[in-house]
Amino acid sequence: MKTLPEYDPRPSSPAGRAREGGVTGPKPEWLKIRVQSGPTYNRVRGLMQRMSLSTVCEEARCPNVFECWSQGTATFMILGEVCTRRCGFCAVSTGMPLQAPDADEPRRLAESVKALGLQHVVITSVDRDDLADGGAAHFAAVIEAVHLQSPSCGVEVLTPDFKQDLDGALDLVLGARPTIFSHNIETVPELYRIARPGSRFEHSLEVLARASARRDECGAFTKTAMMLGLGETDEQIEETMRRIVGAGVDVLALGQYLRPSKQQLAVQRYVTPEQFEYWKVFGEEIGFRHVESGPLVRSSYHAQDHVPSRPPPKGS
Repeated sequence: MKTLPEYDPRPSSPAGRAREGGVTGPKPEWLKIRVQSGPTYNRVRGLMQRMSLSTVCEEARCPNVFECWSQGTATFMILGEVCTRRCGFCAVSTGMPLQAPDADEPRRLAESVKALGLQHVVITSVDRDDLADGGAAHFAAVIEAVHLQSPSCGVEVLTPDFKQDLDGALDLVLGARPTIFSHNIETVPELYRIARPGSRFEHSLEVLARASARRDECGAFTKTAMMLGLGETDEQIEETMRRIVGAGVDVLALGQYLRPSKQQLAVQRYVTPEQFEYWKVFGEEIGFRHVESGPLVRSSYHAQDHVPSRPPPKGS
C-alpha cells in the first residue's frame, strides 16, 4: 500500500481548539463549487415547495445541491425541520419540535419520487428524541409508500441512532426492507464531545453492528459516513475505519468537513484529493465493499452508485 501523503496546508489541531482558529484564506481549488441551475434544478426546487417537503440539501447547506438538483436528484429530510440534538458541525435548526410527525408526508414524498422518476432515493431525518420510537415508524411508513408508488426504486435510509429503543426501531425500519440502511458515525470517537455532544460513538457503532447482523434476514446493506478536517489524526482515522468495518458495515463515505456558518466548528485542515484516494484504497483493503472518498463526498452524494455489486471479501 502506498504511503499516506502529508496533510497540507497544516496539520491537525487539538480537539479542544476545534471551535477556534482553523484554516485561513481561500478554499483550495478542489473545493470551489460551480453554481449551476437550469430547468431541472428549478423543477426539483418547485416540486419540493409544492409538496411542502424538506431536503437535507437545503437544511444542511450541502455544497452539492446545484449539481444534484440539476441531475434531478435530492435527499429528502422527514420528521420536520427541528432537531433535538445540537451537533457542532450541523446547520439544521435545533430545539424541541412542537408538532407530531406529518401523517401525510409519506404519501407526498412517494409521489415526488415517482414524479422525478428516481431509481434510488435517500431519506434522512432530524433527530426526534421526543418520540418514543425516535421516528422509526414514520421511516417505515415512508419506505412502504415509496415501494408502493415506485416498486423499482431503491430506497436508502439515513437514520438517527434510535437511542430510545434500538431493537424496536430496527424491527420497524428494516422490516420495511430498505435497500441500504445508513447511520453516520460522522467523526472519530475522540471528537464526539465537541462534534456530537448528544451522541455516543459506541452506541452509533452498535446501531451499525446490529443492522449489519440482520443483513441476510432483511436484505439491506449497511453504510456510514465520516467527515475529515475537524481535527482528527491519521491514526484516529485508521482506527475508526477498522472499528467500523469490524462492525460489518458494507459502505463508507469520506468527505471534507466544510463549516456551514461561523456558529459551527472551524475547519482544522483541508484534505487533498490524493489523501482521500489513499483512504479509499485503505478502506477497500481492510474489507469495505465500497468506499466513496473525495473532498465533496457526502453520505448521499452519488448514492445510487454506492449499492455494493460484488460479494463480500473473503473472511468477512
